[in-house]
Amino acid sequence: MNGVDPWRRTAAEAIGTAMLVATVVGSGIMAQSLTQDVALALLGNTIATGAMLVVLISILGPISGAHFNPAVSLGFTLRGDLSRAELTRFVVAQIAGGILGTMLAHAMFAQPLLQISTHMRTGPSQWFAEIVASFGLVAVILGAIRHAAASVPMLVGLYITAAYWFTASTSFANPAVAIARALTDTFSGIRPIDLPGFIAAQLIGAVLGMVLTGWLLRAPLQQKARS
Repeated sequence: MNGVDPWRRTAAEAIGTAMLVATVVGSGIMAQSLTQDVALALLGNTIATGAMLVVLISILGPISGAHFNPAVSLGFTLRGDLSRAELTRFVVAQIAGGILGTMLAHAMFAQPLLQISTHMRTGPSQWFAEIVASFGLVAVILGAIRHAAASVPMLVGLYITAAYWFTASTSFANPAVAIARALTDTFSGIRPIDLPGFIAAQLIGAVLGMVLTGWLLRAPLQQKARS
């Protein structure tokens, strides 16, 4: 723990997730309104999301750790870095913040505040892509914490920017964001019926990333003996 009281940590997770989702949804709406070129629209969506992640992690990381993601929070709970009680608070805050973020984006673009997405995103290849995306996200976070702590915001932002393009699913890698995106029928939406497959894949990928990366980064035996 970092000495910040639990409710401020929880609030940071809600605010950060809200701003992240508002960026994902809002930049998607903006991009789609400016161009009919899907690749160009995705590029605009990608750059905005990666940039916002750098900002949010830099500002809110010292308060809550800047998870903004139930899969990441679950991984840190399994590592013993987060209590089960705080995991519950974080997940509730992240989901609520994500939904608020969707509503904020809709309000800024004069759209109905809550919608039901009709954008189909399903199938084994997309589920596998979410496993890969979530695995990579957790691996980047843990590796950065271990070897380049000051670079965590930039590395996470760069990873998500890249993962938008090398994964078939455009790298949701976040159950709270996926739920929030089911409530927008715009560029970044996902049908509610497709959520279970995405969320299951994200949690699997995060746990695999936590286990394998934890093994790779384990301190050598001689270092343990000296400590």
